[in-house]
Amino acid sequence: MMFADMHPTMKEPMVPVLLILCIFFLAEVRPDEASSRFSVSLPGCPDRCGNVSIPYPFGIGEECAATRLNSYFRVTCNDTFHPPRPTTIGDEGGVVEITDISMEHGEMRVLSPISHICFASSNTTFNKVSGGYGLQSTPFLPSPSRNRFMVIGCNTLGLIGGYQGAASQYATGCYSYCEGINSTSDGAPCAGMGCCEAAIPANLTDFGVTFEMNQSKVWKFNPCFYAMVVEVGWYSFRKQDLVGNLGFIDTRAKRGAPIIADWAIRNGSCPEEGKEPPSGYACASANSYCMAANNGPGYLCQCSKGYEGNPYILNGCQDIDECLLRTQDSKYEELYPCRKGACHNTQGSYFCKCKTGTKSDGTNFGCQSVHASAGLVIGLSVSAIVLMALACLYTMQLQRKRHMIEKEEYFRQNGGLKLYDEMRARKVHTIHILTEKEIRRATDNYNEDRVLGCGGRGMVYRGTLDDHKEVAIKKSKIINDDCREEFVNEIIILSQINHRNIVRLLGCCLDVDVPMLAYEFVSNGTLSNFLHGADPRSPIPLDLRLKIATQSAEALAYLHSSISCTILHGDVKSANILLDDQHNAKVADFGASAQKSMDESEFIMLVQGTLGYLDPESFISHQLTEKSDVYSFGVVLLELITRKRAMFADKFSEKKSLSYIFLLMFRQNKHRVMMDFEIIDEAVMAVLEKLAQLAVHCLCPSGDDRPTMKEVVERLQMLRRLHMDATSGLHMDATSGCEESYFAHNNHGGSSSLATPLDDMTYSSMETSTLILV
Repeated sequence: MMFADMHPTMKEPMVPVLLILCIFFLAEVRPDEASSRFSVSLPGCPDRCGNVSIPYPFGIGEECAATRLNSYFRVTCNDTFHPPRPTTIGDEGGVVEITDISMEHGEMRVLSPISHICFASSNTTFNKVSGGYGLQSTPFLPSPSRNRFMVIGCNTLGLIGGYQGAASQYATGCYSYCEGINSTSDGAPCAGMGCCEAAIPANLTDFGVTFEMNQSKVWKFNPCFYAMVVEVGWYSFRKQDLVGNLGFIDTRAKRGAPIIADWAIRNGSCPEEGKEPPSGYACASANSYCMAANNGPGYLCQCSKGYEGNPYILNGCQDIDECLLRTQDSKYEELYPCRKGACHNTQGSYFCKCKTGTKSDGTNFGCQSVHASAGLVIGLSVSAIVLMALACLYTMQLQRKRHMIEKEEYFRQNGGLKLYDEMRARKVHTIHILTEKEIRRATDNYNEDRVLGCGGRGMVYRGTLDDHKEVAIKKSKIINDDCREEFVNEIIILSQINHRNIVRLLGCCLDVDVPMLAYEFVSNGTLSNFLHGADPRSPIPLDLRLKIATQSAEALAYLHSSISCTILHGDVKSANILLDDQHNAKVADFGASAQKSMDESEFIMLVQGTLGYLDPESFISHQLTEKSDVYSFGVVLLELITRKRAMFADKFSEKKSLSYIFLLMFRQNKHRVMMDFEIIDEAVMAVLEKLAQLAVHCLCPSGDDRPTMKEVVERLQMLRRLHMDATSGLHMDATSGCEESYFAHNNHGGSSSLATPLDDMTYSSMETSTLILV
């Protein structure tokens, strides 16, 4: 829970060590002179703690805070310091210091403890501090634009993973190294040398971080490693940060590192126009309005134009006396102009009254002398009308031309020219270029009733094109250079693919700022929902599971070896395998895919994927290979065998890695207890054992020891035949010789690595590499 586990813990397991980062809290408050004239707290309540303003709905103590909206709006003022310091307290007693609260922007800044691990020698002697947070019940979300995930240390790999909203998983990371650090490195941004940084996503409700490093080579000069989510611009690297026990914290962050978090009224939304506000509506002032939160669900309140104060308090938004402000500071004369006239304040505004001999200059904020004759006025008026008409015509033409140029630029940025070249070169005629009007018609103007799913990067709608073909239309939510590159990459890759078990791209819309893709509609949802979503769960027979596994493997084998340029999927998981009406598998989502020549190895700076499916070897080598997809497919096989999620909760509600737990049980020959009881039958136990061995083989720590996808397909096809024989009443002994011969032949010349794929050293390595989320 929030602010839990703030104190150091001794004698933890050896690296890689899980560091769960402290999340939250944001932004800088600089109230101007006018704002300071109005109370920001409830009557009778303190409005400051030390140097920090505490605006309602925040408050010092239970009675002064809007605890009916959320208990985390309560603030404690610690007067043991001088000046006093405001803090917020979690359910389990963890304390975080607040340094700023912005009511206008819905932001808060806090000083958060820095997660770290320190080694006293090259062996397992170390101490660490870590914290765990879940934000679902709080008004806070870390700001994706104001914060970065940073890792400090030598030869250190940091991986951040968590949840966006209720279910969407997120994982990314960065790697820092010490080679190349020189005298000019101090004050440099984090670019890999000594430290590294990575972006965090929007709507991140909880997350965790893992470090993997070889401290035995660097502990003498770099005994401590640090991880933090920190405000953009606060940290710049210094070589001195690597030296000494907790040297970085003692010299630069004794009170913690600043984190910016977005806060909002999360348990509601802005009322529809013309309707009465719901019960508990937070915008209490009559002169206020509601605006949607820019990060996550909920809303914020703002004073209407011409008013200032606190919109969360009854009568909290008061009229701004513009005329009085003009007399107090010359800067307001430009902000509230009244040239050659007398300023008169009104509720929510002001007006400029012209004196005798003057008249309005046409702006309502100034006056001018009366000298012009009526004829001159008429002539000027006619000339003005003519000029305005010509200007309107010119503006319309200019806007039309600008709109066309803008659409052409969007088309180019979104890969339209590159797609045309690929389509001509490969004579592709199945992908249609769609217009935005066609997309709007297909989705009934993006009707919410047509939403199939919502991920961290966009929405998927069910639509019907003009030729009555049903499609699934993916519309990006956020677009930047990285998103455009993934979008173009997915189009180019799918334009080359023609396989019955890979979802087909039917069209795309490229001349808009947010590009869209139209896929064939696959009616039965994802394999993940099929296995884990139903409640109560329907039984799934083993033959159907083998069919889905075989078809998915055939699609991946086709990508790896059946086309001229090898395609690496990069994000193989059950959520990216769709099922049609006949439960035929179709592999989807190629946004994270990579394309390379058959003999080429790509070096990648940032490894992407989904928590629980990631190949640990790719993080170390920074190379995405066919064997990375094999590892992820091995996790999918475990899901089919156990009907557990890749990251599942045990009976103590702790997050566990399916691949790690199953491998550990396999080593102890206890893996049968993890298999789904629905498919356990003595008649097919030989098939289940071979299927479990194949999954374990795919999860070998070294990619060289894993089978190819083609070999995986052959083994699954054999297992389907063995299962058919077993369920048809044939004696398993009659096929055992063929079965053993087949697996021995396909297991690297008959070695025993499939039957016993992991030795003690391998299991020890995997145990220290385990990722566990709190």
